[in-house]
Amino acid sequence: MPLGSFSPFRATRYVSSVDLIDVDALVAAGVRLVLLDRDNTCIPRDTHVAPPAVKAWLDRLRGAGIASCLLSNNFHSTEVAASACELGCPVVDHAMKPAPFSAWVAMARMGVGPEQTVIVGDQVFTDILAGNLAGARTVLVRPQSRRDLWYTQVFRLGEALVLRGVEFEGEASGPTGRSDG
Repeated sequence: MPLGSFSPFRATRYVSSVDLIDVDALVAAGVRLVLLDRDNTCIPRDTHVAPPAVKAWLDRLRGAGIASCLLSNNFHSTEVAASACELGCPVVDHAMKPAPFSAWVAMARMGVGPEQTVIVGDQVFTDILAGNLAGARTVLVRPQSRRDLWYTQVFRLGEALVLRGVEFEGEASGPTGRSDG
């Protein structure tokens, strides 16, 4: 990517869901740590339970020797801790994304630098911005649920502008448009 085209709001990749991120491609790219947003990235906001496909993907990630850690802005520590336990990974909560500090803390805890880290999330103005500010690669996924907090719904309006013309890997496209699944 030419230097002049960098935008703190652009993800490195766009994939329709976490479980469609190619683990072998992460290994080939030298990734040793995946920092994951919790709400609507790994855990749908309307069910509060990780889908089997996300759990299976995390198992493949671990099997490939890649560490994972939840990086959550959620202030309900008991819910976040329960999700981390369910997913089998450590957590940094109260992350205050888009500030990059929690990402740096997670990387330091795991002994991995930003060049070996990928941050995955469903929000441009928190997850992707935090990842870019932290110097890591970023993957934006579609939210798992349409249910969001009121202020996230406001941010989604701005995201629609930023994401205009972006194609997500794993989505059907063509004359009928994209599939929302």
